[in-house]
Amino acid sequence: METDTDAAVAFGGRTVKVIPFQHASTSSPPPQQPSATLVARWGAKLRAMTAVEWMELFLPCSSWIRTYRWREYLKVDLMSGLTVGVMLVPQAMSYAKLAGLHPIYGLYSGFVPIFIYAIFGSSRQLAVGPVALVSLLVSNVLSHIVEPSNELYTELAILLALMVGILECLMALLRLGWLIRFISHSVISGFTTASAISIALSQAKYFLGYNIARSSEIIPIIRSIIAGFGEFSWPPFVMGSIFLAGLLLMKHLGKSKKCLRWLRAAGPLTAVVLGIIFVKLFHPYSISVVGEIPQGLPKFSIPRGFQHVKSLLSTAVLITGVAILESVGIAKALAAKNGYELDSNQELFGLGVANICGSFFSAYPITGSFSRSAVNHESGAKTGLSGIVMGIIMGCALLFMTPLFSEIPQCALAAIVISAVMGLVDYEEALFLWRIDKKDFLLWTITFITTLIFGIEIGVIVGVGFSLAFVIHESANPHIALLGRLPGTTVYRNILQYPEGYTYNGIVVVRIDAPIYFANISYIKDRLREYERNLSGTANRGPDVGRIYFVILEMSLVPLLAL
Repeated sequence: METDTDAAVAFGGRTVKVIPFQHASTSSPPPQQPSATLVARWGAKLRAMTAVEWMELFLPCSSWIRTYRWREYLKVDLMSGLTVGVMLVPQAMSYAKLAGLHPIYGLYSGFVPIFIYAIFGSSRQLAVGPVALVSLLVSNVLSHIVEPSNELYTELAILLALMVGILECLMALLRLGWLIRFISHSVISGFTTASAISIALSQAKYFLGYNIARSSEIIPIIRSIIAGFGEFSWPPFVMGSIFLAGLLLMKHLGKSKKCLRWLRAAGPLTAVVLGIIFVKLFHPYSISVVGEIPQGLPKFSIPRGFQHVKSLLSTAVLITGVAILESVGIAKALAAKNGYELDSNQELFGLGVANICGSFFSAYPITGSFSRSAVNHESGAKTGLSGIVMGIIMGCALLFMTPLFSEIPQCALAAIVISAVMGLVDYEEALFLWRIDKKDFLLWTITFITTLIFGIEIGVIVGVGFSLAFVIHESANPHIALLGRLPGTTVYRNILQYPEGYTYNGIVVVRIDAPIYFANISYIKDRLREYERNLSGTANRGPDVGRIYFVILEMSLVPLLAL
């Protein structure tokens, strides 16, 4: 008897070497847990990073500083920064008024955070600062806590910036930005459209000449407009309407004609300058103006009002969500257009640091602006230097121009806000969804109506709830296709898409297009029984055997099987 491990035997006239099966050694190390593998992978990645990569991780601005082409980039960065800075100054004051704050806090919010973002932000074209939607959110939550005239109102707005910054940094460090992907784009579109209408109506008081209800719900606003119509004043209505028409015309010309692109950015400044000149010349008593604005740069101060953190938390989370959905989305689109890569979590971290630092210099929450970022990109901005130039323009306005701003008509600032938010009214998205996907159209409609009628918080909760419900429904009811063989081939395809495909009596070929797990296994079983009972309408071939004998599951698209 052979005792060797390998044996040779004769088989069919040929010698075949037989190698006994060897069991795996029991002393081999156990397989690594996924978490351990992830940690090891990250550890290896960190160890392999060079000094330059470490610098870019902590200071993203170093990536464009190292490769800056002075002759090619300097002129366009200076021009784009100047253009957007001129646009930012009046918009910042307008959005501060929308938030229920003194206009100076809009200027403060467009100063320190811009410099911080230029250092820690990874987008080279994103223009940050006060925006309409965040200003409405701030006004909506704080007006339920304290009156805007109270000093606590301003303190809570600044505290909100600190909270938003901390949340954004935490989400970035924990890499949790992916959570927002579960919110459908149709929900975002419906929410922003309804919010834009609420913002526009909230500015009506500066056109009509009398106070209206401060609310994000459309019904109380309309009621108060109708109830106070007896106090209607013509002068602010006429002046505001002229400013609004001029702003919309300049925006349209700036978008439609490349040679007049500068008009789009110059619109807000033009409205402010013309308003100041009119007030200086005619001193109309029926036109309300901004009033005195403090001169000088913001001073360092620690946020206060921490006893109200609990009541502000939900709004801070909502603003953080807006930052991820809007700012990061805009930044990634601009990065793709300009040929560089952008890390979403790094971008969120940059926004968070900007908000945290801004809160120590009297800023309320800021995020990326779609309109100003578009102008920045169209003006040819290449690097974050354009953002630094915007900050310098804002600093100059704070140091030298605030005495002039006291004569700005309130209706001019309201016209700036309305013209800016009109671009957020996305009715074309609703029409598109109606043609393409009725389910997404339903989501858009539900979010739009609930936000308008019940306010921002309820609208967001309902929209996100329905969005998650649709995701769960799709997961629990996966697509299952009945396959048939294409004539003259061995290729099997969905017979609904290829009705010429052959099916055979007694055999069902089914493709499951999703992971199989406990939530959808019952639905899959029911569908298989359906196919077993009813195969009418298909071109069955072969002898009629009376029932199904074989069910063949095509599972190449099933990445997970967890029963």
